[in-house]
Amino acid sequence: MIILQSRKKGNTQGIDVSRYQGKIDWKVVKEDGISFAFIKASQGKSYRDKTFIGNAQAARAVGILVGAYHYVDDSAITPEDARKEAANFVSAIDSAGGIQTFDLPPVMDYESNKSGLSKSAVTAVAKAFLQEVERLTGVRPIVYTYPSFIGNFSGLSDYPLWIARYSATQVPPGASGWLRWDIWQYSDGSAGGTLPSGTRKVDGIAGPVDLNEFDGTADELRTRFSKKPSVPKEEDSTVKNGSFQINGENAGKALLFDGKTHVPLRVLADALGIPLRWDNAKKVAYLNNRKLQSVKLVEGTAFVQLRPIAESYGAEISWDAKNKIAGLKTKGDK
Repeated sequence: MIILQSRKKGNTQGIDVSRYQGKIDWKVVKEDGISFAFIKASQGKSYRDKTFIGNAQAARAVGILVGAYHYVDDSAITPEDARKEAANFVSAIDSAGGIQTFDLPPVMDYESNKSGLSKSAVTAVAKAFLQEVERLTGVRPIVYTYPSFIGNFSGLSDYPLWIARYSATQVPPGASGWLRWDIWQYSDGSAGGTLPSGTRKVDGIAGPVDLNEFDGTADELRTRFSKKPSVPKEEDSTVKNGSFQINGENAGKALLFDGKTHVPLRVLADALGIPLRWDNAKKVAYLNNRKLQSVKLVEGTAFVQLRPIAESYGAEISWDAKNKIAGLKTKGDK
């Protein structure tokens, strides 16, 4: 049974943007009745939207609720590809201040299958991406897609749905288990519905922009997604010792916190050639001027999770479970 939902008076209005919108006057956008915005952060395994950080900071500064989204590239054909894309996405979020600075959950935008994957393969990619983002951020992501694509998914209906549909008022029949939407993209700025004012134009943006609404008020939107990431306390973690090798050479200690491999931050940064800055007063680390959200201090040494950072910078990692050896292979090493 599909629960019909239609646009209703009082639903809070939002937009989603990327570099294609150019320079945005967020103060004017807010004054035009826009309460929330999803901003493109990344695509594929390495692409970052150059306007992401600036838009996120400026939108939040005027009181707009902000979330980030990632476009799943057609080159993602395996779960491992998806996990690498997730690492790129979370790294982009970290560069903008980290997941705790965002009001709304991260979003998986999955809408294209030019590689001709089977439905089960599309679902496997989606699940791997969603699970990895949640593992790295502690926040359950939102799924964004179109009615023509949603049938590729199975077993994902526990995730909030953001549906793009410009000519109807409900989740499409056979929506792969979803009975309702949280967010509806009702116009691409050229076709579809209009803002309550009767126009598709948003003041503060020169050209067309996607229009969305949440199924409720702005306060209800804030409450719906108010949960912050739950980061386990270090003292509650199960810690095991291992060793860390870089290109086959011993590089020091590796620690397993609840099964996740952590290595010395400075050693990892040096191996990858990434500028590192450590704020000892605040106990905060910056890689490439991007604040890291999860750093564990052990006997005065900062440890970070190996996989997301290494894969974000194109390195390969391995794990020898028998000998508890974490391996890092940097670019150019044969």
